Amino acid sequence: MNTLDPHTLTGAYATHALGPDEHRDFERHLDHCPSCAQETAEFAATLARLGAAEAVTPPEALKGRVLAALPGVRQEAPPVARTAPARGRLARHATKFALAACLALALGAGAVAVQQHHEAELARDRATTLARQQQTVTALLTAPDARTATATTPGGGTGTVVWSGSRGQAGFLAAGLPAPGPDRTYQLWYDDAGTMRPAGLLPTGSGTLLLTGALDGAAGVGVTLEPAGGSAHPSGAPVLLLPFS
Repeated sequence: MNTLDPHTLTGAYATHALGPDEHRDFERHLDHCPSCAQETAEFAATLARLGAAEAVTPPEALKGRVLAALPGVRQEAPPVARTAPARGRLARHATKFALAACLALALGAGAVAVQQHHEAELARDRATTLARQQQTVTALLTAPDARTATATTPGGGTGTVVWSGSRGQAGFLAAGLPAPGPDRTYQLWYDDAGTMRPAGLLPTGSGTLLLTGALDGAAGVGVTLEPAGGSAHPSGAPVLLLPFS
């Protein structure tokens, strides 16, 4: 297998980044190396989870607010005596009500359009950020020294961390963790010999996160449940602990 150590090629093999000869030689190596076989299987499982896309459902409240406002807009003028002057007043009132209704609908439609555009921009930015993070985390798997560690919560959710010492980066993949709840988020931490250093926020129980900050000799990664904006220090016991071993 040329001059490369086959034990460093598990990530490249799992991401189909090896050439035909290296691919064939590495598969022969897997036949008699249980540790590489296990690590390759973990990489493959991680890649499968990375391929899961997150769907963002548009809020239904936008349409509901417009429909809820319609009963408050008068459509017909109140009944009056059928006299010539009354018909004139009725025509004037009907015109005013029609103009008011049109104005209300126009304002409502404009507000909805602005809000929908703003929310669409936020969703597009979030999707772009997620895609970049997934690409970066996937690229970490191809590093010659890439490693992974996986832990499971009592409820069955799993967290997987992938890191590369040569690149000084780490990524985290969550699958099936319980929803953090209103105004709560999962927060990632680097474990610096017992001191926890903030490494990013994951607002849902499933998804991918490129950890912020360099490895800098961290011993592992911890996950805690924190207020929505995150905390300077962990406020409770870790939900997951994943050592860099």
